[in-house]
Amino acid sequence: MLSYRHAFHAGNHADVLKHCIEVMLLDYMNQKDKPWWYIDTHAGAGVYSLTQGYATKNAEFETGIARLWQRTDLPAPLQRYIDVVKDLNAGSAHLQLYPGSPYVAQALQRRDDKLRLFELHPSDSKLLAENFLDAGRAAKVVQADGFASIKSVLPPPPRRALMLIDPPYEEKHDYVRVVETLKEALERFPTGTYAVWYPQLSRAETKQMPEKLKKLGAKSWLHVALTVHTPRADGFGMHGSGMFILNPPWTLNNELKEIMPYLVQHLGLDNGAKYLLEQQAA
Repeated sequence: MLSYRHAFHAGNHADVLKHCIEVMLLDYMNQKDKPWWYIDTHAGAGVYSLTQGYATKNAEFETGIARLWQRTDLPAPLQRYIDVVKDLNAGSAHLQLYPGSPYVAQALQRRDDKLRLFELHPSDSKLLAENFLDAGRAAKVVQADGFASIKSVLPPPPRRALMLIDPPYEEKHDYVRVVETLKEALERFPTGTYAVWYPQLSRAETKQMPEKLKKLGAKSWLHVALTVHTPRADGFGMHGSGMFILNPPWTLNNELKEIMPYLVQHLGLDNGAKYLLEQQAA
C-alpha cells in the first residue's frame, strides 16, 4: 500500500522519541573518527512543512515538538535534538519545518559519513531527492522497497552503520517483514546498530513484535516505549510508540533514564501516560 504519508504525523510524540534517540545514537558514533553509514529503509520526504499541507490537517506536532520547542529546562540529550530542529528553522521564533530522520542524520553527518536513503512512495521519493539534491555523493536516494534493499548496503564498507527501520505498519505483514529483515541484517552484518520504531496500538502485533526482536540473537538490545494516553475504549488510534535497538551503545540506557520521565510529564495527555525501559547488556 502506498497511501501512507508521514507528513500527516510530522513532529508528533512518536517523532520526538524516534528522532531524539537517532541523535543519541549518531552522537555516540561520532565519538570515533571512523566513518559510518546511515541506512534508512523508509526515509519519507526528509523535511516537512508544519505551516501548510498535510501536517496542518490534524496538527499532531502541537502535542509533540511544539510542547518542547521553547522550553529552557530540557535534559541535555533532548536539547541536542531540539537544537537540530532549531537549526532547520534557521533561528526563527516560529516552528515552520520539521526534520525527518534523513535530515536528522545529515545534520550529524561528517565529511566521510554516507547516507543511504530508501523510499518506495513515488511522491515522497521525489521530494526526498529534491531535499538532498545538494548532498552529492554523501547521500544516495533510491526509490525502492527498503526491506528488500538491505542486501545492497550490508555490510557497509566502513563496517560501522546505523539502520533505521520505521515502516507505516498499515499492513500486518510489515511486522513480519521487520523481524525477517533484521534476522537477515544480523546475519550479514552482526555488529551493526539497528533501530526499529513501532506504534503502540490495540492490536496483538504491536505487543508481540518486541518479544520476537528479543529472540533474534543480538548480543545486546534496548527497548523503550512512550505511552502518551490511555488506550481508547473502542481500540482506535495510536496511544504511544516504541523503539527497539539492537546493539545499542552502552550509554543509551542512562540517557533514556534521564529523558523519559521528562517526556511523560510534558507529552503525556492523561493519567495513562508512562514509559517502559528495558535492556539486555552484552
